[in-house]
Amino acid sequence: RFFKRAFDIIFSFLAIVITLPLMLFIACLIKLTSPGKAIYRQTRLTAKNRQFNVLKFRTMHEGSEDNTGPILSEVNDSRITRVGRVLRNSRLDELPQLFNVLRGDMSFVGPRPERPFFVEQFSKEIPEYSHRYLVKAGITGYAQIHGKYDTSPVDKLKYDLIYIKDYNL
Repeated sequence: RFFKRAFDIIFSFLAIVITLPLMLFIACLIKLTSPGKAIYRQTRLTAKNRQFNVLKFRTMHEGSEDNTGPILSEVNDSRITRVGRVLRNSRLDELPQLFNVLRGDMSFVGPRPERPFFVEQFSKEIPEYSHRYLVKAGITGYAQIHGKYDTSPVDKLKYDLIYIKDYNL
């Protein structure tokens, strides 16, 4: 864990320095093409069910869940902006999470952090779901490499458990 954290600190700092001009460009592009903030903060869970605010570039229209409450994103979700679609497809919307890694909320590799609303729901339906929170959440993990946005929670959990079982640097 010590070496994994040291790796996260060093490489997140370097990645922030290298990608900062790109992040500034993306933030300006979001602001120019849709009203609202460029960076989106959302409560998520990490190791030991600790809550933190994940940072992402906003890819949906401002207030897209105001009338519906929490809804999982779908493949052709109408709430996603044109710029947001490009950011999601290229995974550039994840760049602000480098700051989460630097702060220690996340790691580069681990189960993707989920919102408390969905964790509660999935934990009732899938008894093993709580095992995802034995390790720190990550920007990427087996579920992201082998799955897609619409991969079922059960299948994502299977990939996450494989990672947790073989946890390493």
